[in-house]
Amino acid sequence: MAGLDKHTPTPTEIKLHQKSHQIEITFADGKSFTLSHELLRVFSPSAEVRGHGPGQETLQTGKRNVEIVNIEPVGNYAVKLNFSDGHDTGLYSWDLLYNLGENQDKLWQAYLARIEAVGASRDVDSSTLPPATKTGGGCGRH
Repeated sequence: MAGLDKHTPTPTEIKLHQKSHQIEITFADGKSFTLSHELLRVFSPSAEVRGHGPGQETLQTGKRNVEIVNIEPVGNYAVKLNFSDGHDTGLYSWDLLYNLGENQDKLWQAYLARIEAVGASRDVDSSTLPPATKTGGGCGRH
């Protein structure tokens, strides 16, 4: 879970927009951010995505059409997002959501660069493909 900075403003409103696959968050300082479901999914704070330490992150692929199906409050510091792909283990603290909002352009460009660098796709979840398909091998020739 992301740290809880006592100086981070708290949300005053969180709106889930299913048609546009976005979530709109307004904070007490007046700032408002619109974040895509895909961005929130690929930057999940869960151990499944981030790993248990630096360098253990798992690149999320095939999440272009993921949807948030439910938002659950967690105390006075976070929300739990339930996604259409079954992912529901990340707790999105207010400071994480604020950081994602303020830095989404930079984070998104870095994500797209990582996807391109490994030849992955936002449309195909490579974590579920057989090993030969992931590497591009497996053509059957020896």
